[in-house]
Amino acid sequence: MVKQRKISASSSEPGAFQDTPDFSESSDIVTFPELNLANHFLIAMPSMLDPIFGGTVIYLCEHNADGALGVIINKPTDMTMEVLFERVDLTLEIRPDLAPIAEKPVMFGGPVQIERGFVLHTIASQFSSMVRVTDEIALTTSKDILEAVASGNGPEKILVSLGCAGWSAGQLEQEIVKNGWLTVAAEPSIIFDLPIAERFVAAVKLLGIDPMMLTGEAGHA
Repeated sequence: MVKQRKISASSSEPGAFQDTPDFSESSDIVTFPELNLANHFLIAMPSMLDPIFGGTVIYLCEHNADGALGVIINKPTDMTMEVLFERVDLTLEIRPDLAPIAEKPVMFGGPVQIERGFVLHTIASQFSSMVRVTDEIALTTSKDILEAVASGNGPEKILVSLGCAGWSAGQLEQEIVKNGWLTVAAEPSIIFDLPIAERFVAAVKLLGIDPMMLTGEAGHA
């Protein structure tokens, strides 16, 4: 069995988009050691005016005592999958069932390791740098998953992003306590099936909250 490489959740200085994405192998912190929000959505509260995270939905892949790591699922870049494959020297097979993949946008996953590719996908086989989040969803950072997609043998559903979102130990918990995020158990169909523009509202509705009411409450803060 191929050994899975753990993806670190520690933060690093954000970089800039590069021509060839890499698919290679604080004080007063509040801590909740038993809290594990992996396989949950983080939904940015309307009060969050951060230009990076405002209006975002993040799928959390790892959350433990060392920190947390996730991928923004509703912030597309202007790069298509076809362009990404060209930049990593891969060519999509000319097949009708692969045509929709070529036009899909690559997502902005977050400001950490922005030169690296992160692929959320349904589990069909093992890849060299794959972390299983659930029995259905995994996160892979190695190029072999793109090679499988290019040949038509990849996972049924994928979301490719450049960069991720990372928090150090206790940092995410502190942001949640300060009402920066709503949290809810993730629904895979929102990640893989819904149009990007509909993902925020759909995630909020998982909480049984009308997104318009949420916006109105924030307006009176």
